Amino acid sequence: MAHYRQGRLEQEIQREVNDILLKRVRDPRVQDVTVTGVEVTGDYQQATIYYSILSDKASDGEKTAQGLTKATGLIRSELGSRLNIFKVPELTFVRDESVQYGSHIDELLNKLHRDDSNL
Repeated sequence: MAHYRQGRLEQEIQREVNDILLKRVRDPRVQDVTVTGVEVTGDYQQATIYYSILSDKASDGEKTAQGLTKATGLIRSELGSRLNIFKVPELTFVRDESVQYGSHIDELLNKLHRDDSNL
């Protein structure tokens, strides 16, 4: 049925959803969304899409979630035309709480410095 291995499909979905949000979804509520990861179930029926937003405000989080819910149909149909799969999984968007954007950048920079000092 699927022409993709699971991990590869997850990467493709992540890349395409980021692109679709950027270029196709004209909803200001989702303009700051970054897809941070995708998990597809073994039967390819469900995809959980983890995302982060720049704002830590709860009200922004709610607006973003509403915007994504509204855009889900469009995103799924776009995925259907872009991906070579028989059936696009049902999409569920989940806020990635592990990525607070600023602290994530700091972590990456710290990691780079640590790696440098190990050379």
